[in-house]
Amino acid sequence: MGTTPRVRAPELRGRQWLNTGGRELKLSDLRGKIVIADFWTFCCINCLHVLDELRPLEEEYGDVLVVIGVHSPKFEHEKDPDALAAAVERYAVHHPVLDDPELEMWQQYAARAWPTLSVIDPEGYVVATMAGEGHAEGLARLIDDLIATHEAKGTLHRGDGPYVPPAEPETTLRFPGKAVLLESGNLLVSDSARHSLAELAGDGETLVRRIGAGTRGRADGPAGAATFSEPQGLCLLPAHTAEVAGYDLVVADTVNHLLRGVRLADGEVVTVAGTGRQWRSTVDDHSHDALSVDLSSPWDLAWYDGKVVVAMAGIHQLWWFDPVKRTAGMYAGTTVEALRDGPRTETWMAQPSGLSVSADGARLWVADSETSAIRYVENDVMGTAVGQGLFDFGHVDGPASQALLQHPLGVCALPDGSVLIADTYNGAVRRFDPESDRVSTVADGLAEPSDLVLTPAGEVLVVESAAHRLTRLAPGALSAAGASTVDGPRHRTERKPTDVAAGEVTLDVIFTPAPGQKLDETYGPSTRLVVSASPPELLAEGAGTGTELSRRLVIDGAVAGGVLQVTAQAATCDADVEHAACHLTRQDWGVPVRVVDGAAARLALVLRGLDDA
Repeated sequence: MGTTPRVRAPELRGRQWLNTGGRELKLSDLRGKIVIADFWTFCCINCLHVLDELRPLEEEYGDVLVVIGVHSPKFEHEKDPDALAAAVERYAVHHPVLDDPELEMWQQYAARAWPTLSVIDPEGYVVATMAGEGHAEGLARLIDDLIATHEAKGTLHRGDGPYVPPAEPETTLRFPGKAVLLESGNLLVSDSARHSLAELAGDGETLVRRIGAGTRGRADGPAGAATFSEPQGLCLLPAHTAEVAGYDLVVADTVNHLLRGVRLADGEVVTVAGTGRQWRSTVDDHSHDALSVDLSSPWDLAWYDGKVVVAMAGIHQLWWFDPVKRTAGMYAGTTVEALRDGPRTETWMAQPSGLSVSADGARLWVADSETSAIRYVENDVMGTAVGQGLFDFGHVDGPASQALLQHPLGVCALPDGSVLIADTYNGAVRRFDPESDRVSTVADGLAEPSDLVLTPAGEVLVVESAAHRLTRLAPGALSAAGASTVDGPRHRTERKPTDVAAGEVTLDVIFTPAPGQKLDETYGPSTRLVVSASPPELLAEGAGTGTELSRRLVIDGAVAGGVLQVTAQAATCDADVEHAACHLTRQDWGVPVRVVDGAAARLALVLRGLDDA
């Protein structure tokens, strides 16, 4: 046994509890259980990945494990209790959730990143901390160890947990994501929380048919038997391509990490890209067999430059898919989560979630949700039209350089060259006009708009996701007279900054392999560390990519502070077994820092840390 003092888990306190039937939980109520406190926020794709990783653990260890979701919001909209309740339903969170709008629990548990997991043993002590995703296997091994230890001590209590499911709602659509207009004039909508596609009549309300059984799964087959898992983006193929491919529509089957093909004549569904495993490695921009590559939360699709472009939200990239050659590869981005323009293969994005192509086919518009930005690709270069970075957002119209959005999920290119924006967390439809280089507000008061569809008659339909419906914008909304200029609040994500000294600072990313695992170099170096800063001048030395999880930084004392952007990953494999499984743990941090004389000359970030007490 080590000499590290045992740390008692801080008491759980917040504004309200969800999924407990109105009961306020205390740690004493959970004594005898293994508890995982999952610090998450519902905008964060990595947090959504962790929800999916935890589901099988909750099922397997249901009599000894309690997961507590501690909601720690990044965006202003995420502080709204009604928005949180909707997200808990949208993402099928089947465990208690503590609403922590002021990040008090986040600070008590020393979280620095979304997501962070804290494991609490049956006696109420924190025994492990993990940042990022990819911890499912390690958690299972740790839970097994804790079960053995505490059954022997008599401190493990089996039985039901405190989760109380809410009432089932009844609406035609439930958190619809994206929509496309069919040749018939009907609309096809990804009914995400119902795990299916809904075809609606031209009125946007009358249900014509469903494609998909309506239960979570990944089965191919006829319309009534096929299954999806929280589908999002839809892309109709050109007629000739569809004829050769054998299907008319590509679906971003987001939580399955797949692309699916749908034959509209009869609703037959087939898997066309992805293995179903979440991306854990690297893919170059060369051609790969589409069914052999791992994808990561594909969120939207668009036909551009003779291929389907995929907004790969889970790894902050764009990919491409060729339905005729049945190949796929990387198109833009490096997997670093930040905002940087330049040649498309060198850019940084943050959860691209919406795509639309200009009328002349030259420009691909991108809703880059976590940077609250509208980006575009043209002539193999990515630029930014609106948006300032990961932590600046708001509802401000006017010159594009000063305008602010809040987590937009959708874009719709208009014939005049401008683009409509589903400004999701502002509940608004915005318009960016490249000619005037200005942003205006077309409509507001909407419930998390996530996509926009332009009809041949010039009408605009909004996928109003949190209202579970399609909404038609008022006539004249797109005219100059219909737009308004909003000078609303400007926000910046505020987290307590870490004081660092000017000059040499050591950055250490702490990673301990899970029990029974070892670092693995089968596919190259086992660890990788990428460091940058905003503003770039903050780092005089130390920016760039390397293979060590420790890095010497030189902080410029002339800069008052900023954000250190750190991406770390570690590859492990099972030790001493014949058919070893391999795992990749990865996390992006945006660490606000303040340069202070005499402050610490070491910054430690925990990727996976165990208490050896």
